[in-house]
Amino acid sequence: MAGQHFPVTRLEGVSREQFMQHLYPQRKPLVLEGIDLGPCTSKWTVDYLSQVGGKKEVKIHVAAVAQMDFISKNFVYRSLPFDQLVQRAAEEKHKEFFVSEDEKYYLRSLGEDPRKVMDNLLIQVTGKKRVVLFSPRDAQYLYLKGTKSEVLNIDNPDLAKYPLFSKARRYECSLEAGDVLFIPALWFHNVISEEFGVGVNIFWKHLPSECYDKTDTYGNKDPTAASRAAQILDRALKTLAELPEEYRDFYARRMVLHIQDKAYSKNSE
Repeated sequence: MAGQHFPVTRLEGVSREQFMQHLYPQRKPLVLEGIDLGPCTSKWTVDYLSQVGGKKEVKIHVAAVAQMDFISKNFVYRSLPFDQLVQRAAEEKHKEFFVSEDEKYYLRSLGEDPRKVMDNLLIQVTGKKRVVLFSPRDAQYLYLKGTKSEVLNIDNPDLAKYPLFSKARRYECSLEAGDVLFIPALWFHNVISEEFGVGVNIFWKHLPSECYDKTDTYGNKDPTAASRAAQILDRALKTLAELPEEYRDFYARRMVLHIQDKAYSKNSE
């Protein structure tokens, strides 16, 4: 298991003004309860969604297990009409399947808007989810490959392979129909659906517009300053590669210490 465990704070009856003025600036995950989402929480049944979604072809992830690994790609891409997907996803066992009768389905989006580096409200319309989050301040413990963690089994991690993972602080919550989870930009999150359900994500830019790449329509790219810094670092590492290994190792470690001293925030979580 990871080191320290914290429940995500849950609050009921929070107004828009309270959220924006007092809670949003704290930049921590938060579950908002009791928000009026309208009739969707009762109306969006399997039959209703099948009828409304119709025969539109959608691309889905199909895996034999619930934990989909977006690094090793333990899933396959398949296409189904939306109404068939909903019917299959609601089944305990599948009469028709791609991989196995226990296979799991994941529909990332009905649209083409898979944003990653923005603030996010995850609205649980129907069904239940378990969400585990890790602070961006713990990135050095998560064994990142790009934006994804190599630690797939976060409940029983291989600490011989990933020893630093035990230092990561784990924030956890359960979402039921009507709950809304605020996920600040940069927070890592692992989501497990405990039953068939529908979630709606709402993304928005936290930073001023000029901080984002103007060609980045969907918010997938890092802020422009971060991208420039990464390019500069890549050039510095290529320059260090001109030195013998002993010198390269020494000066790379000095660079890491310099970054820790100058760039890391001194504020604790």
